[in-house]
Amino acid sequence: MSNFVAPVARLIEQLSKLPGIGKKTAQRLAFYILNTREDEAINLAEAIIEAKRKIKYCSICSNITDIDPCNICTSPKRNKKIICVVEDPRDIAAMERIKEYNGLYHVLHGAISPMEGIGPEDIKIKELIVRLQNNDVEEIILATNPNIEGEATAMYISKIVKPTGIKVTRIAHGVPVGGDLEYADEVTLAKALEGRREL
Repeated sequence: MSNFVAPVARLIEQLSKLPGIGKKTAQRLAFYILNTREDEAINLAEAIIEAKRKIKYCSICSNITDIDPCNICTSPKRNKKIICVVEDPRDIAAMERIKEYNGLYHVLHGAISPMEGIGPEDIKIKELIVRLQNNDVEEIILATNPNIEGEATAMYISKIVKPTGIKVTRIAHGVPVGGDLEYADEVTLAKALEGRREL
């Protein structure tokens, strides 16, 4: 049984469902929110609701966006002959921080992981193949995470795409094995992009 009144207990319970937030952190966050001005708490609640209601996936690249197609897919400044394939929308933000890449993206929304029951049909590989068939693409850069699942996904995509004649490259392992792109610093990502190799 909770030591807090019902509304506070519910707030703590909901906050503790967030990744990386345990009961103690959830309590601290709940009391922080309770101690803010009412308009600040309302702004936080409205920002969450607005993000949930307005954010969707781009019909071309599957990145998160509030307009469809997204700003990257519609930008005349982007090189439409190169597509960088990533696992997660957060990886695009990481790649964009380095300001070295001006091509397009494709978000898989996961990686092949037989241990977790995730096969090629469970992520957006089919959508990538359709894009490659319908557009004049010269190179795809496989920027999946350098872990077992990311490597398996990269090899699977490479085997499908190489016979089409499209150049398939993999980012170099400047990114530590077992790490995630979203946590890599700009220099590491820039070096990884620079040192990509053909598969």
